[in-house]
Amino acid sequence: MTSKSLLFSAALAALALPAHAEGYKVALDGTFAPHAMPSLSGGVEGFNVDLAAAIGEKLGTEMEVVAAQFSGLIPALQAGTYDFLVAPTTVTGERASNLLFSEGFMDTNFAFTVPAGSEKMEGLDAFKGKTIAVNKGSVYESFLTEKAEEYGWEVVAYGTNTDAVEAVSTGRADANLAGATVSAWAAKQNPRIDLSYEYPTGLVWAFPFRKDDVETRNKIDAVLECLKTDGTMVALSEKWFGVTPTEGTAIVTPTPGYGTPGFDGYDETAHDVSCDF
Repeated sequence: MTSKSLLFSAALAALALPAHAEGYKVALDGTFAPHAMPSLSGGVEGFNVDLAAAIGEKLGTEMEVVAAQFSGLIPALQAGTYDFLVAPTTVTGERASNLLFSEGFMDTNFAFTVPAGSEKMEGLDAFKGKTIAVNKGSVYESFLTEKAEEYGWEVVAYGTNTDAVEAVSTGRADANLAGATVSAWAAKQNPRIDLSYEYPTGLVWAFPFRKDDVETRNKIDAVLECLKTDGTMVALSEKWFGVTPTEGTAIVTPTPGYGTPGFDGYDETAHDVSCDF
């Protein structure tokens, strides 16, 4: 075979390979436990690290997961450094105007933790007059402060959420408010506190993609639907949060179409959920 024939054959072979057959390079914040955090082996571990691996397994391709500061993830994605992000990223109108989003893989709710053995708390009314510890400067502090007059609770802010949780453990506060998964992780790790009421925000976490990469967004969206229905997401939730998801929540419920409904970039094209890729 001539050298020209060899080059032509190699080009045909390359064309025959599926897109991203060599794998995907993705990124997340490696300091957001339990979604991603340093492991004893020197890498990162967590819910989203396992989720990235599950996506690669379904597609039969490699997933290179890079840990970096969250503030730099979206600029690096836009610059082409990563194929997409596997960091928990809240879908907002501003972000959706510049990025494509997958369907939500999880609801971004708030959740309270309370001393172990506390009575069941349902609704914000159950915390009226309570002392609630929270991470200083967080969205959770803003939420509690805005509603303090209505519910009569005392908001005590701490430098870290770990310190706020410790205040509940030691009886210096009646409850702590944080993100639902962070609260679940804290309760799973600390036998002195229990996971309590979860406040729905109506928002979801999803994966961001470049605006022009519709093909990859739709492919990963379809994989997420598969993982929601084949038990993978349930298993990951139980492993990392100690919580079995309920029907209707974003973590186990496929969204029609591709993307996040109500936001720019959503494609309502109907398709069947499948695990054949």
